[in-house]
Amino acid sequence: MEPPQCDPPESLVQYEAPLFVADNNEAKQHGESSTQLETMIHRMLPPREWTQETGTWRQYVSKQPATRLDVIKLQEELDKRLLDRQAREAGICPVREDLYSQTFDELIRQITLDGPERGLLLLRVRDEIAMTIEAYKTLFDSSVTFGVRKQLQAELGMDDLEDQITKLEAEKVDLEDQVLELRNSVEVIEKMSSSHKAVEDKKRKEEIDFLKYQGQHLDAFLRQLGGPISTK
Repeated sequence: MEPPQCDPPESLVQYEAPLFVADNNEAKQHGESSTQLETMIHRMLPPREWTQETGTWRQYVSKQPATRLDVIKLQEELDKRLLDRQAREAGICPVREDLYSQTFDELIRQITLDGPERGLLLLRVRDEIAMTIEAYKTLFDSSVTFGVRKQLQAELGMDDLEDQITKLEAEKVDLEDQVLELRNSVEVIEKMSSSHKAVEDKKRKEEIDFLKYQGQHLDAFLRQLGGPISTK
């Protein structure tokens, strides 16, 4: 019977040949043959599983130490996949984050095989970086939610503000009309006052001229009567 075929997911981490999960004997043999170092690596980088048409498969990280050529190939493969998957060079980019995470895990695998203590220290650094990134993501999500909520509140208050602006503009027009009416009234009153004053001045002048005229005639009449009587 031809063994089932599998298509492992792409990863920058080096893995061993995939194992068919249904084959329990092979899985047990793999666990029994593991040394202390291999067990530590498997705990640091747990095996991955995936399901496809042929069934469910499991794959453990490779226990083969890396050479200088492997490191060079890892760098070249990282650059290639960044380009192929069109990862952003800066800013938030899930693709770039995923590829660099895979690279870091592969470096942890290589260094752990060469020096377990350094591998454990790198694992702590990786986990701390992951927690920091998650904290920043949570903060970012909270800030976005807060911004959206404030925007919605502002949009909900826009109708009230627009109504208030319309009302104030109408009041402004009414007040401007009142100012115009008052100015017209002031002009009419000033014109009426000027006209009345002119009439009164003319009437007073005519009265004074008439009194002067009467005084002059009275003076002349009194002189004729015989006395130099002055009314001045």
